[in-house]
Amino acid sequence: LKFFCGRDQMDIESLGEVMIEKMVDKGWLHAYADIYKLPGRRDQLMTLEIEQQRKDTKTGESKKSIVQFGEKRTDKLIEGIEASKTRPLARVLAAMNIRHVGVSTAEIIAEHFCEMEKVADATEEQLQEVEGVGPEVAASIRRFFGSTAGRKAWQGLRDAGVNMTQPKRQVSGDQPLTGKTLVVTGTLKNFSRSEIERLIKDLGGKVSGSVSKKTDYLVCGEEAGSKLEKAKELGVKVLSEGEFMSISGKA
Repeated sequence: LKFFCGRDQMDIESLGEVMIEKMVDKGWLHAYADIYKLPGRRDQLMTLEIEQQRKDTKTGESKKSIVQFGEKRTDKLIEGIEASKTRPLARVLAAMNIRHVGVSTAEIIAEHFCEMEKVADATEEQLQEVEGVGPEVAASIRRFFGSTAGRKAWQGLRDAGVNMTQPKRQVSGDQPLTGKTLVVTGTLKNFSRSEIERLIKDLGGKVSGSVSKKTDYLVCGEEAGSKLEKAKELGVKVLSEGEFMSISGKA
């Protein structure tokens, strides 16, 4: 539940670790879909007691006090929950915490299938048709959606009104990375991982989570690991952050 609400997943900022733990203890949250029932508990949410730290104006010391969650916090939480219903399919797939399916893998799967139901029904062979999805990832996805828990998870979200689709990305043919598949590894100085992946897609490229013979470039930051070794082994072109910026026209 904590992962599901994270910034790179469904991004429900007001539903943090402490709040989730309280709601689990109260029996309000058991599954992802239960989050979308919380707006119906508005009155109960307002009276929920939370611990708050405040500085004493006289001594400057930090003191803890118990306060009610209140109307403003409750309405902000409800707004965040409602806004999360509109996230694209890629974010929903990433949020469900399927083994081996991170943000970039969820993105390429979502753009390939466009609908959650098609992902859920896809065979391992069909999943492996997606560039960057190998046997291990395909087996993990099939195992999740083939399980009772996985089926209940995505269908519960669908029934709660969460978006289950994602349109194919439209990219003009004259972009510098059109038709290229890139993998990013290591720590970058000028980009967060999500920022560089978004830039690659905006420039017409595809982002993959693993290096293969189909990879055109490996963008390599500091403290790169096994992906760099794999790229060298396969003869994949390795780009420094500066070289990537030159190729992409951002230098």
